[in-house]
This record gives sequence, structure tokens and C-alpha cells, in this order.
Amino acid sequence: MPEPLAPESPRSGPAAPRLRGPGGRPLRVAHLTTVDMSLQLLLATELKVDLEAGFETYGISAPGPYVPQLEAIGVRHEPLHALTRSWEPRADAAAGRELLAVLRRIRPDVLHTHNPKTGVLGRVLGRAAGVPVVVNTCHGLWAQAHDPLAKRAFVLGAEAFAARFSHAELYQNGEDRTTLARAVPGRRSRVVGNGVDLSRFTADPADRARIRSALGVGEDELLVGGVGRRVAEKGIREYAGAARALAGKARFVWIGPEDPDKPDALGDDPAAGGVEFLGSRSDMPELYAALDVFVLPSYREGFSRSAMEAAASGLPMVLSDIRGCREIGTDGEHLLLAPPGDAGALTTALDRLLTEPALREQLGTAARRRALAQFDQRAVARVSLETYAAVARARGLPWLVG
Repeated sequence: MPEPLAPESPRSGPAAPRLRGPGGRPLRVAHLTTVDMSLQLLLATELKVDLEAGFETYGISAPGPYVPQLEAIGVRHEPLHALTRSWEPRADAAAGRELLAVLRRIRPDVLHTHNPKTGVLGRVLGRAAGVPVVVNTCHGLWAQAHDPLAKRAFVLGAEAFAARFSHAELYQNGEDRTTLARAVPGRRSRVVGNGVDLSRFTADPADRARIRSALGVGEDELLVGGVGRRVAEKGIREYAGAARALAGKARFVWIGPEDPDKPDALGDDPAAGGVEFLGSRSDMPELYAALDVFVLPSYREGFSRSAMEAAASGLPMVLSDIRGCREIGTDGEHLLLAPPGDAGALTTALDRLLTEPALREQLGTAARRRALAQFDQRAVARVSLETYAAVARARGLPWLVG
């Protein structure tokens, strides 16, 4: 059983340990996600930290358009062609066989699993393949209190079962850890939070002017924006309802890729009228600089990355009052919260920010101050390295730990 994982914040403590594999060879670390988009958009900094530590770093996922970006920074991508995002027994069995074959071929010292489905498959099959250290990060339980009992029972049951196969469990928010406390002993779990590359998100007046000009936004016009996949779960329909109610007070945009494989994909849903969809963009720091207000009316978040980016950019925000958003800040101090699925409450909160410039400035300043203190992704990545070292020590593995 691993030694207890330290409960302190990832912002405290000494520098991350330097790790080498048996005989002093580079440690082999594999990160498993469902799709390559998660590797690139959610884990890029963690992958870079692994590479900087001298690890042989692998990304395992279904193949996709982000693989060249991963390989460009030195990540070795291993494709699972049968892997899908939804639960499909026949495809899942094929993906499981592929995963076992990959693990037996690359023989990682560490398998770090992410995402709901690959978190379950990877923990079980990682142990079956004899991977010395299996660690899982819970990026947000995929069931909420308002979900049907059957869904909650399946989700929590699957997570509790899979957690029996890992050596350590990391949680992005404390509410999820509390929910699974009976299944996962505190001695091998830790809340690590989440983070972003803070150096990228500093508002630049020149970028603001350039992007707003390209979008046709007037100098005195307010621009409201949300960021995320184009799916109903992100609260886009409620956002569109608020945009229609507040027409004339601001322009409303949404930034992020379509996600046609998801059952709640919106596509050209007429209920989303009132919002301009900008698609997937690679210039997110500049786009945040162009916004006046950020909104995320999501139904589920592990620990919202886009909200952390908006906070780092000094934007006033309206977020859903759910776990994964509440961790971004305190209602009325750093941001405003609105109940998920409530277009009226979202409209009221947005209207406050659009009509009270002093409140926008107050919340934006407080949000950036909190982001700089709490949302450094390199500090979060350091906790993963500390966790690998703690498990290795407890298991007596022949690693070199500096």
C-alpha cells in the first residue's frame, strides 16, 4: 500500500523529485485519455513537465488531429483505434485488447489515467499488465446530484471499483474526493486542484484592439464570451437565451470546437440563436483579452480550465454554481455564480456585469489575483511527480529518486 499522500496544497512543499528508472534509465510515463484533444488541450503542460524531467513520455488515446502537435514537443503517441468516448461493449473490448498490447510493448513505469472511461479501463488493465505505478486523476465525476439515480449509481460504482486497482487517486476538486471517500482511503488520495500556463494569459491592449476589430466589435461595445466544446452540457442553450434577452446591451460569442460524437452535440441547433460561434481557435490569450465578460453556464466541470484562463486574464465572470466552478472563486468576491440550467438567473447575473462597470473591474481584479496565487499548472504537475515518487518508495521499486 502506498505511503500517505501529503494533503498540502500543490503550491507548498519542496521542488518535485528527480526520478530515474531501474538502472538509471529514463523513467517511462504514459498518460491515457480517450481522445488526443484531451492530451493536447488538458495535459500539454503536464506532458511538457514530464519531458523536462527527462522522462520517456507517452500519450495513449484514440488518434486524431492533435497528434502532430503532441509529437512536435516530443511525446510518443500510441493510438487505440477502437477507443470511443461512449460506452460500447464490443468496441470497449477491442480497445481493451489494444491497450493491453500497447502496455506490454512499451512497458511503462507509470500509467497515469485521465477521463471517465479511460480512467476505469486504464486502472484495471494497467494493473493486469503489471505496470508498477498506476495513478488516476479524477477531472470531475461524470454524474451530478440532479442526475437520475441509475446514472449516479453506475458512475459512482464504476469509479469505486476502478479505484481499487490504482496506487493513488488525485482529485481536481475536494467535493469529488468527499463523494468517493468510502471507496478511496484518504491515505492514498489527494486534492491537487488544477492550473493553466499563467504566463500566457496577460491582457494586451494591442491584442484586444486587433481581435475586436477583426470581429467588428466597436470600441464602446461590450463583448461577452464563453469557451468550451459546442455541446448542450456546457449550458449554451441557456447562454443563448440570456443573449436574446440582453440583445442590444452586448455582443455574445462562443469559442470552441464542435463535438459531433457526443450525444448532446448542438450543431446548428436553432435554440442557440443569439450567439455567434467562432469555432476552435489557437489564439485564446488574445481572445480573452478582447472580452469584457466571461461566462460558463456548464452543467458539469471537474475544475474548469477555461474559467481559470479567464481569471488569469482578469475577466469578470459568471459561472455555474456547481463543483468544478465554485473552486474558481467565491460568489460576489471573485465572480458571480448562477444555478445551472436556469436561463433567467444567468440573464440577471450577466445584466449586473453589463450595467455595473465598477463591479466588472472589482471582480476581474480579484479573479486575476486569485489565479496568480492558486492556478499554476506547473505546480499541479509537480504533484504528479511527487505522487509517482511516493508510490515508488512505498512499493520498494528500484528507481533513483533525487
